[in-house]
Amino acid sequence: MKVMAGKVFLLSLVLAIATAVACAQPILSTKNKKAIELYTDADNFRVRGEYDQAMAMLQEAIQRDKNFSEAYFRVALIHKTQRHYEKAISYYHQGLALNVDVKKQKAYFLELGEVYQFVGDYEKSLQFLNRYLDNEIMNKRNIELATHLKRNSVYALKNQKVISDFRPKVLSDTVNAFPMQYFPVLTADEQELIFTRRLGGRDMDDEDLVVVKKDSQGRWGRPTSVSEAINSRLNEGTCTISADGRQLIFTSCAGRRGYGSCDLFESRKNGDTWTTPVNLGPQVNSAAWESQPSLSADGNMLFFVSDRRGGLGNKDIYVSYKLNNNQWTRAENLGDKINTPYEEISPFIHVNGRTLFFASNGRPGFGGFDLYRSERENSVWSEPTNFGSPVNTYEDQFSLYITADGKRGFYSHEDNDKINSSKIVEITIPEDLRLRYVSNYVKGVVLDKKTRKPLKAKVELFNINQNVLTSAVYSDSVTGEYLMVLTQGADYALYANSPGYLFQSLNFNYESEIHHDPVAMDILLDPAELGASSVLNNIFFEFNKFDIQEKSTTELDKVVRFMNENPGLRVEISGHTDNAGTAAYNLQLSQKRSHAVAQYLIDHGIEVSRLEQKGYGAGKPIRPNDTEENRQVNRRIEFRIVR
Repeated sequence: MKVMAGKVFLLSLVLAIATAVACAQPILSTKNKKAIELYTDADNFRVRGEYDQAMAMLQEAIQRDKNFSEAYFRVALIHKTQRHYEKAISYYHQGLALNVDVKKQKAYFLELGEVYQFVGDYEKSLQFLNRYLDNEIMNKRNIELATHLKRNSVYALKNQKVISDFRPKVLSDTVNAFPMQYFPVLTADEQELIFTRRLGGRDMDDEDLVVVKKDSQGRWGRPTSVSEAINSRLNEGTCTISADGRQLIFTSCAGRRGYGSCDLFESRKNGDTWTTPVNLGPQVNSAAWESQPSLSADGNMLFFVSDRRGGLGNKDIYVSYKLNNNQWTRAENLGDKINTPYEEISPFIHVNGRTLFFASNGRPGFGGFDLYRSERENSVWSEPTNFGSPVNTYEDQFSLYITADGKRGFYSHEDNDKINSSKIVEITIPEDLRLRYVSNYVKGVVLDKKTRKPLKAKVELFNINQNVLTSAVYSDSVTGEYLMVLTQGADYALYANSPGYLFQSLNFNYESEIHHDPVAMDILLDPAELGASSVLNNIFFEFNKFDIQEKSTTELDKVVRFMNENPGLRVEISGHTDNAGTAAYNLQLSQKRSHAVAQYLIDHGIEVSRLEQKGYGAGKPIRPNDTEENRQVNRRIEFRIVR
């Protein structure tokens, strides 16, 4: 399965043009019959990819006639294909020096304009591209290509910058243990790194998905197979994983039952066991090629690449959404805001759910594939911007993963002087390129409060200022583990619900800033029986008043829903304060707040007979009233089953 990006599109296009130019020449520059014979035979080897044989014959042809310019051109083409760009430049110049006819020189101008861009010499690239455009007026395809390349060189000269301390760090040989490893993804807590490994340098060599885990010292271990349920004798590659590490979508090609040449498959993890992969179906997959998936943090939004009919370019980015029945919506092309007539590949949706990164060779950049990003506001994607230097260079950049806090990135780096060799590297994102919305996470286990047994619970995250569900996941049915991403810019209510249990609520206010340390929080659920209680952490009042704030609606509606789902229960709504103020004042305030909450429930259909209202003032503190943080905890509304 061919998944590496490379300078595939532009390189193949220029190679096709260059070959066509060379083949169209009616008269070769040599009369030496043996040189012509060698040249012709070499071309047969070259088009089959047998470059060593072709190169040997072309070198012999040059030895027989030092002025055989077409042979120099062919040697340069092979060096370019093999990414030996400096050698290609040398042979292009030697061939160019042997030609005085501008009609023949044009092909060299275009080639040199491109290859100088490949090595980051934008001034020389621009020089040769201008010479080409000054002399070509007929070939629209070539003019379009030269104009595209010129745009990149002009952009790069204006925007390249050098940051002395920016040095991509190649991960250890323990991780980079194979000839090729690429498309890395991580869980949100950065404890697991998953990537595709290839056992050889050829496209048909075996690909599998491997996982590397951190030890207690924070060091990466050795790669092991993700699962025998996923890896097979077929090729498995380019994957994505949900933030909690329990939903995996990957690419599999010919051999596994599917709809096209390559399809997307899904597997889920329960405990330590991955389920048998399932094809995502015709809503996502087509008769064409689908690959390079990227899941949102909660696994409900999927981006991927396809070359299906009806797209805007050779490869486009699509999106599909998961429905409540676990089926996917019909994939939608992201449109011309993201896609171009060229190639857009390797999408990555950050765990913040708002920032999309992708690689493109169809936009102004530094040459080849550059990284771009777009922000989603009110379901509309912003105009993509180049991620910028020094991350983007004259080499190809793609397969980017950025950590939740936005400080570090991982991607696969191709060795520029080798056709099929790549390693996984880590970078520190420069300050001026960091995300507008960074994220954190809360993780732990959901347990039965009495038995301490793990529970499968639905964990939901609401933006309470908008009363909007932003994310929903399930804790692991075997271990009870859960992980929820928290993104800067909202006040959140987190709920854990399981049938037969009283729900629990937590509050995370990330409106103005993000808390940089991840939150460890185990959630204990009480069986919904007599005496079970829960603090309603997302009910808020105006200061020293009993007026309920608007953002409390989410929690109040949650209580209404619980009461309707459990019609036989009677509950106590109790108000509590800290010890500031007099005992009489606190008692009265707690009573009025309890009444305000009960009244909301009554107004929304809950019978009065099912509710008890109590105010306890400062009489039942959860913590000592010795700090402002503790006093805030003590100011609360509780919900307790009394029958």
